[in-house]
Amino acid sequence: MKRVVVGLSGGVDSSVTAHLLKEQGFEVIGLFMKNWHDDSVTISNECPWLEDSNDAMIVAEKLGIPFQVVDLSEQYKERIVDYMFAEYEKGRTPNPDVLCNREIKFDVFMDIALKLGADYVATGHYCRKAEEIIDGKPVYKLLAGKDNNKDQSYFLCQLSQEQLAKALFPIGELTKPEVREIAKEADLITAEKKDSQGLCFIGKVRLPEFLQQKLQPKEGNIVVIPTDNNQYTKQVPAFSSKEEELQYLATKFSYKEEDGKNVGKHQGAHYFTKGQRKGLNVGGTKEALYVIETDVNTNTIYTGEGKNHPGLYRNVLFVSNEEIHWIREDLTLNTGETMQVEARIRYRQPLEKATLYKVESGLYVAFENKQSAIQEGQFVAWYSKEELLGSGVIS
Repeated sequence: MKRVVVGLSGGVDSSVTAHLLKEQGFEVIGLFMKNWHDDSVTISNECPWLEDSNDAMIVAEKLGIPFQVVDLSEQYKERIVDYMFAEYEKGRTPNPDVLCNREIKFDVFMDIALKLGADYVATGHYCRKAEEIIDGKPVYKLLAGKDNNKDQSYFLCQLSQEQLAKALFPIGELTKPEVREIAKEADLITAEKKDSQGLCFIGKVRLPEFLQQKLQPKEGNIVVIPTDNNQYTKQVPAFSSKEEELQYLATKFSYKEEDGKNVGKHQGAHYFTKGQRKGLNVGGTKEALYVIETDVNTNTIYTGEGKNHPGLYRNVLFVSNEEIHWIREDLTLNTGETMQVEARIRYRQPLEKATLYKVESGLYVAFENKQSAIQEGQFVAWYSKEELLGSGVIS
């Protein structure tokens, strides 16, 4: 009998995951990951992890499976929280959820599971896994979940072949309503529980307060850049090579305070991210202001009026060599090679046609259509049909 360790989070998805595996005849063990100790920055008064671990325990009892809480807050702080602070400090916007899957659920947690003699680790992600024998070796594929509204493959875009080999995603074939239906029929306490939002396993965190623990507030200017800034209207030069053209198109706009009008003050450029609309608190403009660039060196926020402001849009981005990750290692591009893919730069974004260009120093992703708010530090993930082939950190 194969043994599976399920990350029981106290939500309906992981509850049904455990239930289905048990029905399929696996020996199931439920583990709840505790990743957080500091309640001073969580939003709700109730302590989310206590309530969640309690729900997870009740589900485990109902299913008749062993259950324990593992405290991973030490590793979580080192690998996720410290990384977030470091990225925000550089003026980049991290994606803790992607990292949490790579570093915590499928690394630290997986190690614990394997020590417990598990053959697999299962999570309640809406995605699927497939296997194909290529050149005599099994190759694992990460596929989108059946529920288009809930496909979570993007969050797993940094997994490796070794991690996928040991992963199971039992609810990937189901839609959210079907999952709730199964939970109801199995009489699981989490059937009606609403989905948690916020950092993986931390509960809702107030980001500015969270960041303020490390990054001191410091007042700076909010500058509005007009839509006719010469960078948007200048003639595109002639290029001697495709790579030169891609490099030009991937270069972000750069601004100085004198390029626009100073319209207000903010408490720290590192609290803001490109494409952000909330929290600027500047009135008197026809359309809402959007952050089009932040400069953490001069502590300036550059904004544009309206969500169609040209400063928000680019169609080429770059990933440096050390940040390129192929799930399908067998498809890795060599310098000079290209690949037609569909890609997204954030969760929930519909897939967009793009071309990958591998160059000496990294990888260019050229989208057919311009993308809004390409943000350094976020992940771009590329697909072929339903399969996620690889990903990288936008530089």
